[in-house]
Amino acid sequence: MVPPTVSSSRLLADHPTPGEWELFDDLLDEDVFVIEVTPPYKMYFDGGSHKEGADEGVVFVTSEGEVLPYSFTLTQNCSNNVAEYQALKIEIVVDAKQLPLKVYGDSQLVVNQLLGLYEVKKSELLPYHNYAKRLMGWLGDVKLEHLPRKDNKQVDALAKLTSTLSIIDKAARIPICKSWVIPPIFSDDEDDMLRRKSRNEGF
Repeated sequence: MVPPTVSSSRLLADHPTPGEWELFDDLLDEDVFVIEVTPPYKMYFDGGSHKEGADEGVVFVTSEGEVLPYSFTLTQNCSNNVAEYQALKIEIVVDAKQLPLKVYGDSQLVVNQLLGLYEVKKSELLPYHNYAKRLMGWLGDVKLEHLPRKDNKQVDALAKLTSTLSIIDKAARIPICKSWVIPPIFSDDEDDMLRRKSRNEGF
């Protein structure tokens, strides 16, 4: 056994590495495992109401960088906050089974309610809030972020597309659809479970 006072340099000096040894950087196995991290899908949403009705814009950016813009006109009059929730088209991503998802919206109220920072005080918003929370729970990997309106101009323009078509290049092909989401009604027990889950997960 080597005494603890002997230094590592002394050991190397006493037991040198054979000069004929060579280092090889090629691997015996040609199969090299590489873990690729897929960038998240991004979703930008914006909705707004006006005296003629309500409109919403949604832009998806795929993990490959493809931009998919959509514009919707709501079939019913509603408040501005309901229009924002209506614009939160998470069900499109649920159908496409795209994960993970990063969501950006310029409505501080809607984003912070879904993050659990704000309480949902208006009863008209609660069904939409619970529906969005359930969809987020199904997806599992959803991140929310508030985006100031000045950084959300493209989606804001899409939300106003039906009333101001001149703001969009005519060459751009943007689907314009009629939409109205009727959120399902959950039982009180399911709502309580969603609230507890939201607090625990920090949504």
